[in-house]
Amino acid sequence: MERIVGLINAPFTPFYENGEVNYEPIKAYADMLVKNGLQGVFINGSSGEGYMLTDEERMKLAEKWIEVSPKGFKVIVHVGSCCVKSSHLLAKHAQSIGAWGIGAMAPPFPKIGRVEELVRYCEEIASGAPELPFYYYHIPAFNGAFLPMYSFLEAVDGRIPNFAGIKYTFESMYEYNQCRLYKNGKFDMLHGQDETILPSLAMGGAQGGIGGTTNYNGINLVGIIDAWKAGELEKARELQNFSQEVINVICHFRGNIVGGKRIMKLIGLDLGKNRVPFQNMTDEEELRLKAELEAIHFFERCNKL
Repeated sequence: MERIVGLINAPFTPFYENGEVNYEPIKAYADMLVKNGLQGVFINGSSGEGYMLTDEERMKLAEKWIEVSPKGFKVIVHVGSCCVKSSHLLAKHAQSIGAWGIGAMAPPFPKIGRVEELVRYCEEIASGAPELPFYYYHIPAFNGAFLPMYSFLEAVDGRIPNFAGIKYTFESMYEYNQCRLYKNGKFDMLHGQDETILPSLAMGGAQGGIGGTTNYNGINLVGIIDAWKAGELEKARELQNFSQEVINVICHFRGNIVGGKRIMKLIGLDLGKNRVPFQNMTDEEELRLKAELEAIHFFERCNKL
C-alpha cells in the first residue's frame, strides 16, 4: 500500500448557528490546507465531532470533501461508531465515492478492554471497504482503550487484508517507535501528536502524521519536517517549541475541538460553534484567546487563507 508522507489535517465540521452542518466553507477550507502544505484530510474524527453527526451528515461531508479536493489530496474518512453496522455502511460509502482511505477509533461505548475485541471491531469495519487502506486511530484518552499497540499489530497482522497502520495519538514515544519498527516497518505508523513531531523524527521514524492543530498552525508544523530534512535542527526546534506554545494556549480554552475551532474564526474562516454537549467559548473568552495568541505573535505566523 502507498505510505502517507507529510501531514494530514483533521478538519473541524462547520455548523450554522442552529447546529446544522454548513457545507459551504469546505471548498475554501480545502484550498487553505493545500496552500499551507497539508497533504490531505482525515474527516469526521475527533476534531470533526464525528460521533455527534448522523450517518447521513457524515456521508454528505465525505462527498463534499472529495468533490472540492484537488487531485492527489488524500481524503481519509473516519467511520468509527458505537454501532458497528453504521461503521460498515460508512466504510462502504467511502469506498463507493472514491475516498483515499478509511479509519476508526475504538468506540467510547462499549469500552473495549481486550486486544481481540479491538481486532474483531476493526475487522468488521475494514471489510466494508476492502479496496481502501484501513487505519486504526489509537486515542485512548477519548475512549479508554488503553491497549498495547504492539500486541495489537501482532494480532491484526495477516488477518485484515487492507490494514494499513495506526494513527498513533498517545504519549508513549517508546511504544510508537516499537510499532514503527515492527517487522522492519511493515505498517504505516502515523504520528498523531503535533507537540512531539520533532522527537518522532529524531527517533528515525514518522514519515507521515495526522494532526488537529494543523488546521491553523500547519504551516509551522510542516516547517518542522522541512527543517529536519534540510538538516536545520535549530530551526526545527524553534518551530516545535512555537507549536507547543500554540497548544499551551488552546489548553486554556478547552482544547483543540473548542478553542482551536474558534481560532479558525480569528484567522478568517468562521466554522461556527460546536455541537452540544461541548461548552462553546464566550465572547469574553474569545477576546482572551486572541490576546494570548497575539502575545506569542501567532497571527504573523499562522496558516494563511
